Amino acid sequence: MKVTGLNIHPLKSGRAIARETVSVNLDGVEGDRRFMLVEPDGRFITQRELQPLAQVEARHIDGGVHLKMGDREISVRFDPDRRLDVVVWGSEVDAAVSDETTDEVLSSWFGRPVRLAHMDTSAERFVGAEWAGAAAPVGFADGFPVLITTTGSLADLNRTLAEKGQEPVGMDRFRTNILVDCDDAWDEDFWESVEIGGIRFDLVKPCARCIMTTQDQITGERIGGNPIQGLAEKRMSSDRRVPGVLFGWNAVPRSEGTVKLGDEVKVTGRRGERWPMKVRASA
Repeated sequence: MKVTGLNIHPLKSGRAIARETVSVNLDGVEGDRRFMLVEPDGRFITQRELQPLAQVEARHIDGGVHLKMGDREISVRFDPDRRLDVVVWGSEVDAAVSDETTDEVLSSWFGRPVRLAHMDTSAERFVGAEWAGAAAPVGFADGFPVLITTTGSLADLNRTLAEKGQEPVGMDRFRTNILVDCDDAWDEDFWESVEIGGIRFDLVKPCARCIMTTQDQITGERIGGNPIQGLAEKRMSSDRRVPGVLFGWNAVPRSEGTVKLGDEVKVTGRRGERWPMKVRASA
């Protein structure tokens, strides 16, 4: 098995950027989800409630980020002394935030009051101790540093969608960091750990999927095939700790290094049982 895709998402819920090589730190892929749109009070905002976020391209610049949405652009640099406690799924982070001028511009883009937060070098967030054995450092990702998915599982999902008369979907719907070329659908359920580029990744928790997977990752529109309906056929978790449909695995890197397209993926530990799924009754 080999790495066939690498992506970062500089802005949480913004567009992905494909990479040939990425640096992996203990808190995830370098440059991934370091910026985040928030409510004025600091609560995080995603495509779940603000679909046009899919249209925003974000690129790191010295001291901040450059954002582009259609024909609108803005470069944002952050004063490390301007800070706000922002909230991501119950985690509170002391983050750097944009100034009033930037807030006004971005609020005009989205038609509602927003601010931009930055996970700078002074910000810290630790999550997932109950799954990872110890709290893992992470940026603004939903829960864990790295998301790993496989080509075989996407192919199987698309076969299910075809049986339902729906269009196939691309892996961009699942906003993965590391895509593994693996023919065996859902074999990742058995992977306890993998080694890529000399880095060990522990696959600690399956990823429950939400309405964002139904949204086109260029326009933000809810069009095309519906992965939620396809996954419901055989990927509905029966473990109450992770409710809903599952696709991909959250992973924690145990060392730092570099991962490149074409790197070999070695399974270094396997689970004895697959994650439990609900069985749908025959019609």
